[in-house]
Amino acid sequence: MNQDKLNALAGFFGIHTAYNDFDGNLVQTSAETQLALLRANGLHLDNDAMIDEAIDAYVVAEQDRWFPRELITGTGFDYQCNFGLGARWHIELDEDLSDEVRSGIPDEALCGIADTHISLPPLPSGIHELVCEVGGRVEIVTLITAPLTAPSVEQLTGKGRVWGINAPLYGFRSHRNSGIGDFEDLAQFSEYVQSLGGSFVGINPVHALGFSDRYAMSPYSPTHRGFLNTQHIAIDRFCGMQDTPQLHALLQAVETQWTELRATDQVEYQSHRVCHNAAVRDLHSLFLAHADQASLDALAAFRAEKGSYLERFALYEALSDHYGPEWHRWPVQFRDRQEDAIRAARELYAARIDFHVWLQWIASVQLTQTQQRASGNGGLGLYLDLAVGARRGGGESWCEHDSVAQGISLGAPPDQLGPDGQNWGLVAYAPKKLAANKYKSLRNIYRSAMQYAGVLRIDHVLGLNRSFWIPDGGIPGAYVTQPLDTFLSILSIEADASNTAVIGEDLGLVPDGFRDAVQAHGIYGYSVLQYEKWPDGRFKHPNELREFSLASFSTHDTPTLKGFISGCDIKWRDRIRGSEHPSTAALEARAHDVAELAKLDPDESTHGDLSFDHLFNSIHGSLAHSPVAMLAVQLDDILAEEEAQNLPGTVDQHPNWRRKCSLELEDLPKDKAFDEVAHMMKESGRSL
Repeated sequence: MNQDKLNALAGFFGIHTAYNDFDGNLVQTSAETQLALLRANGLHLDNDAMIDEAIDAYVVAEQDRWFPRELITGTGFDYQCNFGLGARWHIELDEDLSDEVRSGIPDEALCGIADTHISLPPLPSGIHELVCEVGGRVEIVTLITAPLTAPSVEQLTGKGRVWGINAPLYGFRSHRNSGIGDFEDLAQFSEYVQSLGGSFVGINPVHALGFSDRYAMSPYSPTHRGFLNTQHIAIDRFCGMQDTPQLHALLQAVETQWTELRATDQVEYQSHRVCHNAAVRDLHSLFLAHADQASLDALAAFRAEKGSYLERFALYEALSDHYGPEWHRWPVQFRDRQEDAIRAARELYAARIDFHVWLQWIASVQLTQTQQRASGNGGLGLYLDLAVGARRGGGESWCEHDSVAQGISLGAPPDQLGPDGQNWGLVAYAPKKLAANKYKSLRNIYRSAMQYAGVLRIDHVLGLNRSFWIPDGGIPGAYVTQPLDTFLSILSIEADASNTAVIGEDLGLVPDGFRDAVQAHGIYGYSVLQYEKWPDGRFKHPNELREFSLASFSTHDTPTLKGFISGCDIKWRDRIRGSEHPSTAALEARAHDVAELAKLDPDESTHGDLSFDHLFNSIHGSLAHSPVAMLAVQLDDILAEEEAQNLPGTVDQHPNWRRKCSLELEDLPKDKAFDEVAHMMKESGRSL
């Protein structure tokens, strides 16, 4: 094949011809990889003639356009386009705009005849279309009108520096839950953190894992990021029906099972799913029999508001109940979404679709109420986490198939988080497909997450600039450019609409200028002290961290402070690899790092104290007094847990996403460590 033409076509779809690895070495993208990634965009190319045809259809056609494909403008500002050509033009406003907003824009402002320029009026936030006609030729320009920045912490809280606690929701213990942390646990914990002066509670993603998927466990491998994990529904806080004897009988019947599941040291996901699913099925039957009219109206309003987006997902869940959660294994008519088959399935599984709509409504009501309680003292409330993608056989890839890249997985080349590289098994959105659909899939994902959040963390925000696609079949991966400015503008649109601050997790291979571009849009950075080092290996002092960021010592993917001190993560990897000899050099390097962390205490006489208590206080005291906007303290570190929540690169070898909190929620106030943290934050000026 002609490599120059292949490069040109690959370049049109954003496929990089090479990239620099973590050590700075240049890695070339092979022709085999280019062809595989072009197939992911829907192009099947077997010879030069097919490449020529594709170049004409895409590259040449794009060069032949008279007007740009997209244009980004600022909300509320008029805009002078540098094109016109005497076009007759009109603007078709974003279909999601309310009637009230539409009525405030005069019809005559939305159309005109250009000379050399088109003068756009001030427009509301949204994705609009500028339709231009010249000499019988019509071209459409996508107008992305966005606020200049996402909301800031100071705008939302009146404070420039705040703090909160990050905790694994699944691991909450309580006297009343069903063996896994639920939304009522989260509400109660959030109220406790508020009483300590904390502004937010950060948790793992709560995306839908799939009602019928017995084995789904990782919150970072959901079935669909636009919907909620119904396993976190608090059964005893059920809403929507009258208090009946049948309801009391049901709760009493499941209590024995809940007691057993609460007593385990690790979350028993499969057993919990069986019991919890059966309970919510019974609750739905009771709801159908005893729901009050206000609840029925609220459910109908929820269903109407979510529209086809919810209906598609509910159909996916209904089909999964019958055929299993991996749609690639479904009968061909459902894999291919044949219209007749889909229409028949909607009729055949109407009751199951209704059930899954109801489930999402219940979860939405409970999480909405949780955010209201979490932000009741003027803080940010919930700090939610948006996973980088959904698993490939799940609901998101089936529901949003028109925007998804086929035959590839998201991942990462070797870096500090994954020395051997990572294949996440997650679906990727294809930029050209997204653009053709006016980014609806992406907007729905952001909107759904921000609906319940005062802060939203975007996992692997580097993916907004470029993402690493790994083809099936063992073919090496490569980077694909993403429309960064477009994605950041869409983030600003949705964040402004929901009053949500946004954090971008920007660890790993960071391109030059990326962090500045993200911050310019009001997106906070992510500073994890374990990784914040100068080139000579010295830790940065917290005063040297980025002010416009969230800082923490550890995350769900890193060792806890106690585990960092002991080298627990290093020993785990030795155990998994079957090494007869421990990683002596790594343990020695870790011991050096621990000694360096002790020096964060300004009192030099304490630098020889490598105890957990001293390190916790010196690290978090320094972070608390630093100028960073947000400080997250891990619940695991407050409780001196040694084991990490997750060991990247493992699945079953390490108890990922299973470890429960060592104390029940009701007993947390008895631990003096919380009062000490609260005093530290108040003394540093971070408390509410």
